[in-house]
Amino acid sequence: MRARLLALATPFVLALAAPAGAFALNINENYKPQNEFKLEPWISIDIGGLDLSINKAVFYVIVASILTCVVMIWVGRRMTSIGRPGYFQVIVEGYYGLVQGITKGNLDGKMLRRWFPFLAAIFLFIWFSNMLGYLPLPTNTEHKVDIFGLQIPSFALYAATANLSVPLILTFCVVLSYHYEGIRAKGLVRYLKGWVPAGVEGPAVFPIFLIEVISHFVRIVSLSVRLFANILAGHLLILFMGGGLVVLLNLGIFGSAVLGLITGTMAVAFFIFEVGLVATLQAFIFTTLAAIYLGGAVAEEH
Repeated sequence: MRARLLALATPFVLALAAPAGAFALNINENYKPQNEFKLEPWISIDIGGLDLSINKAVFYVIVASILTCVVMIWVGRRMTSIGRPGYFQVIVEGYYGLVQGITKGNLDGKMLRRWFPFLAAIFLFIWFSNMLGYLPLPTNTEHKVDIFGLQIPSFALYAATANLSVPLILTFCVVLSYHYEGIRAKGLVRYLKGWVPAGVEGPAVFPIFLIEVISHFVRIVSLSVRLFANILAGHLLILFMGGGLVVLLNLGIFGSAVLGLITGTMAVAFFIFEVGLVATLQAFIFTTLAAIYLGGAVAEEH
């Protein structure tokens, strides 16, 4: 949807940005918006040729992890000591009900008890990662601000989930988990036999099994790329509409003011849309698919 909106808006914006009667644009080649996603090491750590440097992506992952752990522990302790229902309990019960609704329809009682904490934590981690991405934080080390002689990084928007490696690791955790549960419940041979639907025999078994193998690899792409692409696309839209396009086109004072008014309004709309819907929706979709895969791995009909 966002890709279509961007495609439709681009010719209109370019037409407004063009000088009178001419469509020759004075592109500002010094502005490189892709650098917003460039990961410069803050603290270089190299162990045996393995780069473990701390950068802004690692920083966002650490913050999201801390928030997830603190909230889960705090909620667990508060729920045992609450005397009377209040706004806090309503929020917690709403979150609990949401995750339970995701898991209960896909996991039975034993699997639900075992994997509910994992799915609840992964939902919260992705949600925190997405929401942190819409808070301007001083993480832009390329452009610094001088404050009383101190070089402070400028404010920028960035999300850990806009880096493919983070959704990919989360996906591998889910994939390994449901394969483990399938093998644990059925044994390796029976689990693999379950990839071929009942009634398929003879020469058709091998191609059907091969298609199922491919589908498991497609799940890796589906889980990771869906989350990564949606968050990245949202940040790019906000970046360009929020001033990036004005700087890139370099239209002068009047042209920049007119274009900035238009794109700024669009940036606010995109920002509200991303924060209000996409951040939570992507956490919901990832958790739902994880629950479906876990339930399907142990289901007898799988």
